Amino acid sequence: MRPSSVLNTRLALAAAAALLYAQGAVLHAPAAFAQPATPATVQDGNALFPGDQPEEKGWKGLARLLEALEPSVDTSIPLTPSQITDRISLMLDQGRAAEALEVIEKRKAQYASQPDPLGNDVQLMFLHARALAMLDRHEEAISTYREMTTKYPELPEPWNNLAAEYVKTGRLEMARQALDMALQANPGYRDARSNMGRVQLLLAEESFRAAQTGQ
Repeated sequence: MRPSSVLNTRLALAAAAALLYAQGAVLHAPAAFAQPATPATVQDGNALFPGDQPEEKGWKGLARLLEALEPSVDTSIPLTPSQITDRISLMLDQGRAAEALEVIEKRKAQYASQPDPLGNDVQLMFLHARALAMLDRHEEAISTYREMTTKYPELPEPWNNLAAEYVKTGRLEMARQALDMALQANPGYRDARSNMGRVQLLLAEESFRAAQTGQ
C-alpha cells in the first residue's frame, strides 16, 4: 500500500472515531476492579491459556485496526513460572481439574523442548499431582508425589498429600509413615499433625475390627 493510501485510511478511521464520540459515546466505569489480562505464555504457537484476551472495543479496537496497517510485531510479555503456577492453582481451587491438567501437560511439553538447567518447576509437579488426585487418578497422583518426595525429601507438603492418597486407597500404615516423614521435615506442620491424629484413629479402629473378627 502506498504511503498516501495509508495516510488516507488513518484519517478516515480517525474521523469515524471522532464522529462516534460526538454522537454521545459514554465510557462506563466498571462495577468492580478487574485484574488486567496478562498475555499467555506461547510455545510454538500454542498458548497455555487460550482465549485469555477479551475482544477489544472502542478506542482500543480502533488502535488495533490502525496497527494492522503496520508490519506485525509480537509485543506480548510471557508469564513468569510463578504466574503460570498461580493460574493453574486457581483453576484447581475452582474445581477445573481437567482444564488445569491440560495446561500442566502443555507446560511440561515446554520444559521437554527447552530444558531448564534448574530442572522442572517443583510447584508444577505438585499441582500435577493435585490435578490427578482431583480426577480420581490416585495411583498416578501417588506416583507423582513419591517422585517429589524422592527429589525433594525436605518438603513436607508432598509427604502430607501422599498420605492423603494412601488413605483414599486404604493404605493406612503407609499413610502414617508418610506423615511421619512430613513431620520430620517440618515438626510444626499443622496439617500433617492433624492428619496424623486422624490416621492413628483409623488405624486404631482397624485394629479393633480385626480383634472383633478374631474373637
